[in-house]
Amino acid sequence: MNTNNYDKEQSHKDESRQSIQIRSPLDDSVIGEVLALSKEDVNSAIQLAKETFATWRNVPLNERAEVLYKAANLLLEEADRLTVLLMMEVGKDKKSAHSEITRTADFIRFTADTAKSIHGESIQGDTFSGFNKEKFAVVTREPVGVVLAISPFNYPINLATSKIAPALVAGNTVVFKPATTGSLCGIELVKVFEAAGLPKGVLNIVTGRGSEIGDYVVTHPDINFINFTGSTEVGSGISEKAHMVPLLMELGGKDAAIVLKDADLAFAAKNIIAGAFSYSGQRCTAVKRILVVNEVADRLIAYLKEEIQKLEVGNPLEKQVDVVPLISTKAADYVWDLIEDAKAKGAKLIYGGTREGNLIFPTLFDYVTTDMRVAWEEPFGPVLPILRVNNADEAVDLANQSEYGLQSSVFTENLSDAFHIASRLEVGTVQVNNKTERGPDHFPFLGVKKSGIGTQGIRYSIEAMTRVKATVINLSH
Repeated sequence: MNTNNYDKEQSHKDESRQSIQIRSPLDDSVIGEVLALSKEDVNSAIQLAKETFATWRNVPLNERAEVLYKAANLLLEEADRLTVLLMMEVGKDKKSAHSEITRTADFIRFTADTAKSIHGESIQGDTFSGFNKEKFAVVTREPVGVVLAISPFNYPINLATSKIAPALVAGNTVVFKPATTGSLCGIELVKVFEAAGLPKGVLNIVTGRGSEIGDYVVTHPDINFINFTGSTEVGSGISEKAHMVPLLMELGGKDAAIVLKDADLAFAAKNIIAGAFSYSGQRCTAVKRILVVNEVADRLIAYLKEEIQKLEVGNPLEKQVDVVPLISTKAADYVWDLIEDAKAKGAKLIYGGTREGNLIFPTLFDYVTTDMRVAWEEPFGPVLPILRVNNADEAVDLANQSEYGLQSSVFTENLSDAFHIASRLEVGTVQVNNKTERGPDHFPFLGVKKSGIGTQGIRYSIEAMTRVKATVINLSH
């Protein structure tokens, strides 16, 4: 289903079709509704994408890039309106919401720039033993076909675009399934691309309940590639069902901040608190545990407590805040269970540990042990456990025991130690003297173990959603 004149088109659909109300996590008000599409609707969208692929793949690269440049400009023109929508739909503070829009516009522009720089190559036959100059290969890249882009609630514009823009510029068509909470933002994003001149059927949005159309869309025989960001549980299910379909997945994390005895503790504490609690920790790259050498643990905690007390907590509609209500009661209940489990098993509460509805105050625990759920589970909320270790080796071993492997931070003044630890950590990215975070967007971004499949980042995403073709030229016959 294409969303050009989305609302108008839907009014002509079967009046009996169900819709889903979208409620704001900030005040539980109904801010809009989206259609709960059927399998037949989804099939129509996929078929349209398949049909359109035949023409879109042949549009010259410079013309595809021009659509992206226009989309970036239009996105900025709509920044104020979309900022408000982001705040209302997913509960972001105003600063973070506006930043998501501007960062996404930059991403789109750089995607267009990068696509122009990805050229083919030629390989001479005489570079390999037994062959000669009369044989060489021309290596080109081709789009894979219909890309299924599945985005999460927490960055409904940016993480959707990180899938859509590289797919489109490479010549693919896209079927876009946003998270239910985030669908209103997703619809607006598609409208931006269409207003920029994207032909009908190239980008198709399907909204609805994952329980009803999720399995159908990921197992559809005309889907050629799946690009997914979300939970490890859902990602694992997709990988089991999507037989022989290439995958690019960003899944869960339990990102550790390792603090060694020679670290700048004040600096480390400032970064860790920012990394753990912005947007209430509802980020896959949030700092989710601290592994600190015992020798400096008490001093670090003093700095952490000082920084956590600076956080603003509340409703972002009323003031600029760091910690906002969680996306749903279910999410808040889950985080609260982790907090209660830590308390019951003897963790020392340093700060927080209180709740008002879906708003959980930033919570810091010391003396967390490995029998506590919060030591291992991803909270996606504002709770941060401290696990004390005796040395760097113990920190690395404990970090690597996690089923996740997205990112880790290492805080130390010794660059040699930092590189040594980085080489041993089983993660996609190691941040030295910085919080765990995504970006810059042209850097590689990946997870290992249960944190993901494949490598993202603008160039890497374009390459993932294209296939190599070798044409071998034989000059003698």
